[in-house]
Amino acid sequence: MRIIAILFLLSVLFVSCNSKKKKVSGGTPQTGQQRNQTLRVDGYIIRPETFQESFEVPGTIVANEVSEIHPEVSGRLVQLNVLEGKYVSKGAVLAKIYDGDLQAQLRKVQVQLELAQKTEERQSQLLKIQGISQQDYDISLLQVNNLKADIGILQTSIAKTIVRAPFSGKIGLNKISPGAYVTPASVIAIINQTDQLKLDFSIPEKYTGKITIGQLVTFTISGSKKQLGAKVVATEANITENTRSLTVRAAVMAKDEALIAGAFAKVQLSFDPDPSAILVPTQAILPQARGKKIILYKEGKAVFQDVITGIRDSARVQITEGLQPGDTIIVTGLLSVRPEAKIQIGKIVNGEGKR
Repeated sequence: MRIIAILFLLSVLFVSCNSKKKKVSGGTPQTGQQRNQTLRVDGYIIRPETFQESFEVPGTIVANEVSEIHPEVSGRLVQLNVLEGKYVSKGAVLAKIYDGDLQAQLRKVQVQLELAQKTEERQSQLLKIQGISQQDYDISLLQVNNLKADIGILQTSIAKTIVRAPFSGKIGLNKISPGAYVTPASVIAIINQTDQLKLDFSIPEKYTGKITIGQLVTFTISGSKKQLGAKVVATEANITENTRSLTVRAAVMAKDEALIAGAFAKVQLSFDPDPSAILVPTQAILPQARGKKIILYKEGKAVFQDVITGIRDSARVQITEGLQPGDTIIVTGLLSVRPEAKIQIGKIVNGEGKR
């Protein structure tokens, strides 16, 4: 009985092993068939074309000159001529600080000067007849010159009590009221020169070699679709490390009442067109962990090519390195294609027929 049971178990194991081998042998031709299958995809032939690079960056409207108005000396504000929001001319009196004590000192020194001058005149006559020594006369002359210097110092101090507009421009809102005690740190008002406005904006580091002095840019401001122009007049001396960008300043060419210093602007930049740019459809780019790839069609096989991209628009991407005119790239079925896989071009999407 034991012998019969052992033979039965061996027969069962033999049958099961044969069935597994059949399954394995039956699957092998199917896998090879899938591996040799030719994929049908759409292609795109690379042709150089003229392309003008343009993009938009944020900007700020800046007054040609802007300054905080501070008094030069401390004292009580006795007069304030700041007309909020009004235009003032250069040198106009904006404020006056109490100067009664300085005026009194000035009058005192002026009286002393008159007396000293009379003394100097008398001693000058005596010196001519040798009635006094040269040293006595020099002392009286020194007294006259010292008093004149003191008068000059007092006059300068009195002039500092008058606050004038440093340049012609528009006055902002008052920061202080008459009667207040002010110091050189106090802000009376802010003045902006709005006759000529400027536009400040920043461009990425890679465009620093393309921006030129005299280049024209266009911009729009919030609440208006009107396009205004500006001309590049200067660039910053260095690139900002945090943002890796270069600050550019342009002079606004046209006057518009809607333009206010500090307003936000959308700046449109355009550079000289590139006559041999290479552009590919956006869907042809395969992002990788390190860089980007495009699938080339070469002799019936798929070749994965590393590329470097430039700017892009809504449908196309500029390729700066990795492709040559005449190359054919794949634009459909990208997820199904493997390196060195056999492929067939069913249609050329940019109009070259079948391959």
